Formats: sequence, C-alpha cells, structure tokens
Amino acid sequence: MKFDKIDVLIHNAAAFDLSQKRQLITSENIESIWATNHVGPVLLSNLLLNKIKNSNQGRIITIASQGLAFQPKLSINFDDPEFRRNKFSVPKAYYQSKLAQIMYTYWFADELKSTEVTVNCIRVTNVKIDINRYPNLPFLFRLAYKIKGSFSISPEEMAETYAYLTLEPKLRNLTGKYFDHKKGIVKSSAYSYKKENIEKLIDLTNKYILNS
Repeated sequence: MKFDKIDVLIHNAAAFDLSQKRQLITSENIESIWATNHVGPVLLSNLLLNKIKNSNQGRIITIASQGLAFQPKLSINFDDPEFRRNKFSVPKAYYQSKLAQIMYTYWFADELKSTEVTVNCIRVTNVKIDINRYPNLPFLFRLAYKIKGSFSISPEEMAETYAYLTLEPKLRNLTGKYFDHKKGIVKSSAYSYKKENIEKLIDLTNKYILNS
C-alpha cells in the first residue's frame, strides 16, 4: 500500500549488543552500528522527506541515549568513524552513533525551518528489555542487565514520551530540541552544538549516502 503523506517518522531502530566482539560489516561495506544507528536514519529521512512534507505537521523524531550525559567529552572520530583502524567496542561505536544523531537533529531542524516539518530528539533512559533477545550474552553481562533492569523504566513509560512528541499539539512548531524521558527539554554536550563539528558530520554522512 502506498501513501501520499507521512505524519511521523521515528528512528527507533538501534544496534547495541554487548555480546558482539568484533565489527560486523553490512552488504554496503559499512560497520553495522554506524550504519544502523546513524547512516540508515539519515538515508531514510531523505527518502521519505517529500511525503513527510505533505503532512500538515510532519514530525521526525531521532533517538539518542541518556548514557551520553556521562560522556560530555565524547566526539565523532571523523577519520575513522567505523573503528577500522582503532580498537572497536560496541559501547564506543554505539555512543558515537547516538551523538551523531543529536547533531544531525540540530542540523536537519535548521534545514527544514522554512517548512512545516519539525525534527526533535529523545534522550532514552534505561528501559527494561527482554534479555532472551541476546542468547549469546555471557553470564556477567546477563547479570549486569538484570541489575540495570531494577533501575529501569518500563517500555510503556518510555513510550509516553514518544507519544508526546508525536501527538502533542503544543509542539507543532517546536523543532531542533532534545527531550528527556520525562518530556523535558535538556541540553546535550557543548561539542554537539558547535557548527564546525556539525558541518563535518554532515559532510561525512553525505559521503555514505552518495555511495549507498
């Protein structure tokens, strides 16, 4: 079925499997976390943008992580974003990709400021997950997830913020903002706001998009 318009696009898909020990490369020859968490959402937004513009108040929602609050000095490795030359780890790749999504949000919101489309980002906190999704997770990681789960909110609670950004009429013209799970506007790192960093990220991202 084809639609003439899309009202809301939420980029919720993400790769973050701590049992992964090495890089996984996609068929497009891109490291999978960078591809799934950043390049993919940018490409999908581009492909669907005309239909989103057809909406009376199209909304694009990107997803970041509360864990970034504990890494205020984190930056994008523009020379090696896929960790092909540097040591790879899932957390490093994941948080870099989520920082990229915040910066992309700010850029895209500015690009679309003359349209009816808004672009905002949600800082997702710890959410209870089904550990059975990760059958190869070592015992210590499973234990860590279990302990983490005792301090986590339910998926339903987190979904309330998604619904708020999706449906709240008061947000019709609010764009380029970063929300926490309590529906409040928060600040990201100083690095993420710098124009030169954002421009370098967009230039880098466009190289992937053009080659996809």
